[in-house]
Amino acid sequence: MHQPIDLEALCAERGLRITDQRRIIAKVLSESTDHPDVEKLHERASAVDPKISIATVYRTVRLFEEAGILDRHDFGDGRARYEAAPEAHHDHLIDVETGKVVEFVDPELEALQKQIAEKLGYRLVDHRMELYAVRLDRDEKN
Repeated sequence: MHQPIDLEALCAERGLRITDQRRIIAKVLSESTDHPDVEKLHERASAVDPKISIATVYRTVRLFEEAGILDRHDFGDGRARYEAAPEAHHDHLIDVETGKVVEFVDPELEALQKQIAEKLGYRLVDHRMELYAVRLDRDEKN
């Protein structure tokens, strides 16, 4: 489901100054198919440029998040995890045993959420859904 997003282009659109180190961090984030935490981002970015410090990664992630081009998630594992802000909405299912994050879109679920808000007298403007689960085949083995 992951669609690559060009974070460097988004930085330019938002008027953010793009240094060489920010460019590398943006590229790493753009190419990530998972939802890496800062330590994983630092590991990947410093493989490209060993001079990139973890402090630079933290500052850059905060800057990108404040600019609205990066989303922060907490999937219950105590670590802030990141993904490029998607152009299209999606939800997440988290495997609580492995930490794997599965992105999904379900039109029926989206419609139901809107109906629930309206039934309660609201117009839904945004939402975030995270489902925490274990694989069925693991349940059957126990």
